[in-house]
Amino acid sequence: MSIFLTGSTGYLGAHLTAELLDHHADDLNLLVRAPSREEAERRLWRAMQIHFDFARFYSFLKTRINIFLGDLTDSRFGLSADDYRRMVHSTSSIIHCAASLNRRSEKSCLNVNLRGTLEVVRLGMAVRDHHGLRRISHVSTVAVAGHRANEIVREDESVDWSRSDYDPYARTKKFCEHMIGELLPDVSHLIFRPSIILGDSRRAETTQFDMVRSFVFLAGLPLLPFRPNDKIDIVNVDFVAESLVALHQKAKPDHSIYHLSSGAMSQTFQELTDALSQAQDRAGPIYLPALERPFTSVVNFLANRRGSSIGYSASLMKVFMPYLVWNTVFDNTRVTEETGRQPAPFSKYCYPLLRFSRNGNFTYSYREWPDAAQETMRC
Repeated sequence: MSIFLTGSTGYLGAHLTAELLDHHADDLNLLVRAPSREEAERRLWRAMQIHFDFARFYSFLKTRINIFLGDLTDSRFGLSADDYRRMVHSTSSIIHCAASLNRRSEKSCLNVNLRGTLEVVRLGMAVRDHHGLRRISHVSTVAVAGHRANEIVREDESVDWSRSDYDPYARTKKFCEHMIGELLPDVSHLIFRPSIILGDSRRAETTQFDMVRSFVFLAGLPLLPFRPNDKIDIVNVDFVAESLVALHQKAKPDHSIYHLSSGAMSQTFQELTDALSQAQDRAGPIYLPALERPFTSVVNFLANRRGSSIGYSASLMKVFMPYLVWNTVFDNTRVTEETGRQPAPFSKYCYPLLRFSRNGNFTYSYREWPDAAQETMRC
């Protein structure tokens, strides 16, 4: 039997795939959007090469990975009747990681997050009715907590339907959580809410640059419009992936909702800029909280400068700005006590991440599919 995983070619999804392949024996049913099997394998190789060399990846591909060519938002993922039946019959549990993080597009969030999650739930119902579904795990976000300020938020206190949301992403993810609980009440279901995922504590390399661009943009400013002692809840992707997989695979988790966050260990802006200043042997920025409104206005203005690198960075900053000024952290006692894992302080790995991103101009040097492997596949 296999774990059905969505989002395997995305940043977090690739980490989850690697964690499952590295430390667990289950086969994986992966939904990949591609016109052909060959293209799907190439997409998966691009996502996985930060984790494995090609020989190891290829071995997993041939022994433990089952690729289904489909689209999350299509009815039954756009699969043929035979392929959908094969997916249902071979799936034992589900990890739903795929999502649209496009906070600027309500249409994208509605289509991918709501319609996609509904299709995943329909699959879960079919598996449950055929032979039983062991568990469905859903990757949500701490942003379901809505507008907050100066708080420590615990899992069971996060969702308040009368509270305004920051953006379409948060609003749709909140409803996705609700949908899974309402439509699969008789199945073990886990909700995982990561905070701001930024970098891998084990390596400087990354393939995800949107939030990194905002971080680097801020790191280059001589003045920052924040309160220096405000905390920002940043978590390393390896902590998120390892914790999520461990709990998904656990026979009887202690809870049904987990914050995958830094919680009380979240660091202040001052701690982070001090770490960067020390690493670069230069003076740190000056904090002027009174500049928050003018700074936001400038960011909004620059975000409209299409086609320029500063305009693109500003457009990302415009999206993430609310999450930088709410001074709110998300209690992670549940996950740290149950798994024994602790997130890495961002100050320990932020400079290597910054240097890698700058030096590579916010790109990752992907390796091509080896010709020798292609010839082997044709034989």
